Amino acid sequence: MRSYPIIDRYILGKYIKTFLLWLVLIIVIVITFDVSEKLDDFLKNQAPVKEIVFQYYLNFIPDFFNLYGPLFVFISTLFFTSKMAGNTEIIAILGSGISYRRMLRPYLHGSIILALGILVIGNFVIPRSNIQLKDFESKYIHTNHRSYYSDLHFQTARGVQVSTFSYDVKEKSAIIFQQDTYDADGNLKDRLSANKIIFDSVKNVWIVQGLKHRTFSGDKETFETRPNDTLKLNLVPDDFNQASKQIGTMTSPELYKHIQHEKIRGSGAVVTAKLEFYQRLLNPLAFIVMTFIGVAISSRKSRGGLGVHLAIGITLAFGFIVFMRICTVFAINSNYPPFLAVLTPQLTFGIAALILIKNAPK
Repeated sequence: MRSYPIIDRYILGKYIKTFLLWLVLIIVIVITFDVSEKLDDFLKNQAPVKEIVFQYYLNFIPDFFNLYGPLFVFISTLFFTSKMAGNTEIIAILGSGISYRRMLRPYLHGSIILALGILVIGNFVIPRSNIQLKDFESKYIHTNHRSYYSDLHFQTARGVQVSTFSYDVKEKSAIIFQQDTYDADGNLKDRLSANKIIFDSVKNVWIVQGLKHRTFSGDKETFETRPNDTLKLNLVPDDFNQASKQIGTMTSPELYKHIQHEKIRGSGAVVTAKLEFYQRLLNPLAFIVMTFIGVAISSRKSRGGLGVHLAIGITLAFGFIVFMRICTVFAINSNYPPFLAVLTPQLTFGIAALILIKNAPK
């Protein structure tokens, strides 16, 4: 740290300290409102104070930081840079021979530190904390759980199509079950159907009631029925239980495997999973983008001072958030690629940041 220039240490220190101050203040306010909103649920379901603090709110903070971190970075950058401009510190820095581009270096370093931090937190820490959050919510807040799913259709492997009229989560049973297996040419070669199948978690097999088994070979067909039987199917209860597919509780390597599995299943949830995956990888860039937009807007001394800078800045920040939401909706409801849906807002506002930096008063 000794070789790090004093002016860089000064700006970087302000950047980190102001960001942490804003983050702590907002988190305290949000938690206060959240407690008042959920207090009835806590009391009704007798949630222990220890679990409220350490299981719920302690795990609530990383996700909150991930969602609103870029906005807090933006506001904190506006705040302390505008104060520096108002105190003519920026004029003094530029007057000492340091170029505007050189002055941006500690801002870049600070935003990269935060971006790398949220990259690790978003990909590995938050999924694990979300497990704790959902466990707490299911016990003390959202106590009414969905117990069944109806009209399910999916693939378990290439050429293997499964359908069922309904699936009971608690009983781990499916009613009116059918599994069709197709050959490489798309011809049906095997069909299993049953009135009901129940998963035996001890033996890891399915107990089948009213089994009907058809096999096809050219023009020949064989047919057999068995009232009760046990089968080892390439199925587990989670394949039916869509509630267990909580992508927010998967680390990024797990989420990537889940995406590949959902592609095989032919699931419509692939787009949502891809959006989550790319957001974890690309959204940390927003820390860098919003930092430079904040510097470009607030580094000029103006009559309105901080108020004008905040008004302009918050408008841009919310424009960025709305643009991100619009791109997400396009990806879900149209053929817009999820990767571009996540990258487009970052790229658009990144270009805007470069233009603002270029035209900022030097």
